[in-house]
Amino acid sequence: MKKTKASKIDSRIKNEEKNSGGKRGNSKSGANKKSTAIRSADKGAANAKSKNKKRARARRKKPVVVIGVIRKYEKGFGFIEIREDRERLFKDGDNRDIFVAGKDMKDAMDGDAVSAELLPRHLWRGTRPEARVRKIVTRCTTEVAGTFYEEGSFSFVRPEGPKKRGDIFISARNTNGAEDGDMVVCKILMYPMDGQRAEGEITEIIARKGEPGGDIRTIVHAHGFAEKFPAEVENQTNAIRARIPKIKEGERKDLREKMTVTIDGEYSKDFDDAVSVEILPNGSYLLGVHIADVSHYVEEGTPLDREALKRGTSIYPVNQVVPMLPEKLSNNICSLRPNRDRFTLTVDMEITKSGEIVNYDIYESVIKSKERLVYSAVSKIIEGDLVKYEEIHPHLYRTIMNMRDLAALLAKKREERGSINFDLPEAEIEIDETGAAVNVKRAERGIAHNIIEEFMLAANETVAEHFNFMQVPFVYRVHEKPDTAKLEELRRFLYGFGINLKANADSVHPQILAVILKEVKGKPYENAVSTAMLRTMQRAEYDTECLGHFGLSLKYYCHFTSPIRRYPDLIIHRIIKETLHGYPSSERLKELTKKVRIAADMSSVNERKAIEVEREAESLKKTEYMERHVGEIFEGTVSSIKSFGMYVELPNTIRGLVKIESLENDDYSYQEDRQSLIGTHTGDTYSIGRKVTVKVVRADKDTREIDFIIVNTNRLETQRGQTRIIKRKSQ
Repeated sequence: MKKTKASKIDSRIKNEEKNSGGKRGNSKSGANKKSTAIRSADKGAANAKSKNKKRARARRKKPVVVIGVIRKYEKGFGFIEIREDRERLFKDGDNRDIFVAGKDMKDAMDGDAVSAELLPRHLWRGTRPEARVRKIVTRCTTEVAGTFYEEGSFSFVRPEGPKKRGDIFISARNTNGAEDGDMVVCKILMYPMDGQRAEGEITEIIARKGEPGGDIRTIVHAHGFAEKFPAEVENQTNAIRARIPKIKEGERKDLREKMTVTIDGEYSKDFDDAVSVEILPNGSYLLGVHIADVSHYVEEGTPLDREALKRGTSIYPVNQVVPMLPEKLSNNICSLRPNRDRFTLTVDMEITKSGEIVNYDIYESVIKSKERLVYSAVSKIIEGDLVKYEEIHPHLYRTIMNMRDLAALLAKKREERGSINFDLPEAEIEIDETGAAVNVKRAERGIAHNIIEEFMLAANETVAEHFNFMQVPFVYRVHEKPDTAKLEELRRFLYGFGINLKANADSVHPQILAVILKEVKGKPYENAVSTAMLRTMQRAEYDTECLGHFGLSLKYYCHFTSPIRRYPDLIIHRIIKETLHGYPSSERLKELTKKVRIAADMSSVNERKAIEVEREAESLKKTEYMERHVGEIFEGTVSSIKSFGMYVELPNTIRGLVKIESLENDDYSYQEDRQSLIGTHTGDTYSIGRKVTVKVVRADKDTREIDFIIVNTNRLETQRGQTRIIKRKSQ
C-alpha cells in the first residue's frame, strides 16, 4: 500500500522515538514534535520545488523574436525577410530567409510586417531557420492586382503571381463594372481574420479579358508600380520646352563639333549616354563619356523629382517599359538623339596604352550626337561583315576601331585586377500582336556591348573616386564580400566538380573566383558554376558610404551613366553640378546628407522590386510559350540537381523540372556531395552538364512551373527547328 507524505513522517517519528529508548513526553510535547517535523518536511519540499522551478526557468531560453516582411506562397507557407540583426540571430552567418509553416502564419498576408518567434533548432525541418508569427505589426498590403472571377453569386480576385495572398471576396456592390476574367486592382476593405478571407473593392480595371499586354501590366501593378503619372507631374512635364536655351559664355563646354555617337539596342529610345574616342599626340586615348543632363529639367523638390524618387528606376518587363520619367523627357527632350543639341555632363579620361587613367575632367557640356548606332551593326563592322563601311563612313569607322582597341585595353586591365565576369545567357522573347509569346531564344551579346560596358565602368569609377575624396554626400554602388555560410555552400558545390576553393570569408578575393570561372569556360557545367557563384554574392545596393565593389574588384564605384532611368544617377548629377560651382555650405551638406540617405535606401528597395517584376514577366512568357509545346520533345542539359529532382535547361534558356519520381527505370537517390542523382540498381547517374532528351508534360502560367520527363529515343526527326520524337520509349 502506498504511503502518504504524512504517514511517512509519522513512521520516521516513531523510529526516532524507538532509537531514543522509547521515551516520550506528554501528549502535548509529542504533538509539538510531530508538528515541527511536518513543518520542517513541508518547508524542505517547498524549497526543493522552488529550486526545481528556478532550474527549469534557467534551462528555458528566452524566445528569440524577429521583425520582418512576410512573403506568402500559394500553398499557405511563407518566408520572413529580415535585413537587420542577422549576426546577432544567426551566429553561423546563415543568410537565408526564415521559413513559416502555413499553420503558423496567423492570417498574415504577403507583404505584411510581422513579429515572429524563432522555433528551437530541433523543430526545424532541415537547416533553414523556422518561426511562428506572433503578431502582425503592420498591414503593408492595402491593394492587390489580379484576375477577377465570377462563380455563381460569388465574386473574388485571385492575386497575380506565384506568391499568393489568398483570394479576396468581392461583394456585388463593390465590383464596379469588372467582368469575369478582367485584370483588376482591388482595394482591401477587411483583412483576413480567424481563417476568413479578406474582402475588397475593385478600384481599377487594368485590362479587359484577353487584352494584349494586360498580364504583364498586372504584374507591374502587383508590385506597386504605377503606369500613369500623376496630373501634377504631367502638367510640369508639358510646361518644359523641348528646345534648349541659348548657352551663356563659360556656362557649358561646347562639344557639338566632336565626333560623338550613341550605341544602344535596336528598339531603345531613351539614350542616356554618348561616347567619343580620340588619339592624343602622346599616343594615349581620350575617352569622352557624355551623359544626358536630366537634372537640368528635373529640379530638386518638384513633382517630377518626387515621382522619380518614388519610382526609383525604369522597368523593362519583356516588351514593355514602365519609365521613371514621362516619355516626353525620357524618349525625347533628355534622350541623346542624333543631330539634336542636348545638354550633357561629360567625363573626359586620358587613358594610356596600358589601360591606366592618368588624367580626367568632369564638366557641364552640350553635344550633338553624330550617329545613332546599334549593337548588332557595330559588332558586324568590327568583325568585318560590313566590308564597305570603311569606304562609306571613314571617320566613323576610325572611331569605332579606336573604341574596339581602347575597350580591349580596359577589359584586360579589369581582368588583371580580378574583376568577376558572369557570362550567363539571357533570353530574348518575341511577342505577337495578341500579346502572346511566340518565340524564345538566347539573346546575342556581341563585342559592341562589351565596348559600352567598359566605357561606362571607367566613367563610374572615375566619378566615384573623385567625389569620395571631395567628401561630399554622395550615393555609391556597393557590393560587399560574400558571407561565410554562402561561401561554404559554394565550396561544397565546387568540390563536387573537383574544384578546390582555397579561401574563406576573410581572405576571399574576387580574383580567386574569376580564375575558377575562367577554368570552367566551355565545360558542360559552366553555367551551373556561374549561377552558383552569382548566388553566393551579396546583393549589390546603393549606399552613402563608399564600401567598394567586390565583384568588379573596385575600391570606388557609383552609378553615374543612366539618369534617365535610375534615380541615384540623377541625384548625384545634381551634387556634381553643384560642387562644380563651389563647395556646399554646412547647412546644405546636412540637407544633402539626408537626401542621399533616403535616395540610397528607396532606390535599393525599388531596384529589387523592379528586378522581380522583370523576372516574373519573363517567367510568365516562357511558361506561356511552353504551354503551346506540351507533349513535344527537346534536347537539354541538366543545370542543377535537387533532392526532389533535377532542372533541365533548353538551348533557348527555358528551364523545367524533372521530378525524381518520374525516373521510372530505377530508384534514384540524391548525392549532395557529388551533385548527382544515382540509380540504386543500375548506377545510372544524372549530373550537372549531362545532355538529356526531355518531353514537356506540364506548363502552368499561374505557378510559372514547367515539368519535363526524361525520354529515350530510337529515331529523331528535326522539324521546324525543333526536335520531335517519331518512335520513343519512356524511361
